[in-house]
Amino acid sequence: METTEIRRLIALEDTHWWYRERRAILRRELRGLGRPGRALDIGAAGGGNTRVLVEAGWEATATDSCATAVEVARQRGLKAVRADARALPFEPGSLDLVTAFDVLEHVREDHLVVEEIARVLAPGGHALIAVPCDMALWSAHDDAVGHVRRYARESLTVVVEQAGLKVDRVWSWNVLLRPLVARHRRRSRGSDLRKVPLLVNAGLSAVVRAERYLPVKSLKGVTLFLRARLGR
Repeated sequence: METTEIRRLIALEDTHWWYRERRAILRRELRGLGRPGRALDIGAAGGGNTRVLVEAGWEATATDSCATAVEVARQRGLKAVRADARALPFEPGSLDLVTAFDVLEHVREDHLVVEEIARVLAPGGHALIAVPCDMALWSAHDDAVGHVRRYARESLTVVVEQAGLKVDRVWSWNVLLRPLVARHRRRSRGSDLRKVPLLVNAGLSAVVRAERYLPVKSLKGVTLFLRARLGR
């Protein structure tokens, strides 16, 4: 992602419904992972998800290939390093958790990123991954933010399992808003990273939160989440 888009993301991530609700998902997932340990947040941008890890008791490091993102994360008091996700500067088996939200779709050699995640995880360590799903939703937004692909459940599962990780769960997110997103993307002329009016932001948050209580995670959404672990 270009520096301009990274700056837009950083400016939005604290208040924008999309990022706030994803952080809520991360918090819920962390509660099921047991005792906190060492964590790495790949593609951390300004560190919104990294802060969730720290608040939950994890010894977390943010990493991003963009110098601006790393600088902002450090200014926010986070431990951050600049690195290519295909060559992480961490020892094998040194981490208990790796998060990679909206990372794989930016890297042509996505298998190298997942192989690195598997390499740095300790036995029994977990990976939490989020990617945009379904090439049917491809639009000018994907081009503008530097996406290489969108994923199907099968393609995401394959690249993770081939790296040696065991997939625990794959689920869809942003299912209820998919028709609205699809309609919007057909008219898209560029990046969707922009401020949303307050009432609209609140309304979209409410719709997405409703998914927590509805049996929709097996249906097609806008994003796929995956949780995996390195076998003992």
